[in-house]
Amino acid sequence: MGTKEKVLQAMIEAGKPLSAGDVEKIIGIDRKEIDQAFKELKKDEAIASPVRCKWEPVKK
Repeated sequence: MGTKEKVLQAMIEAGKPLSAGDVEKIIGIDRKEIDQAFKELKKDEAIASPVRCKWEPVKK
């Protein structure tokens, strides 16, 4: 499982919008890798921001 998948899975399991710092605490991956995963997930339209600096998976 890649970083992108781990980040998305952590967000799904949390069940609430998370910041990059929250994800870092949950999965223990370097913040730079999380920021890159967020960038890719935003490009893929897999996550959305309901409030500033917080992200959650897009409900399909």
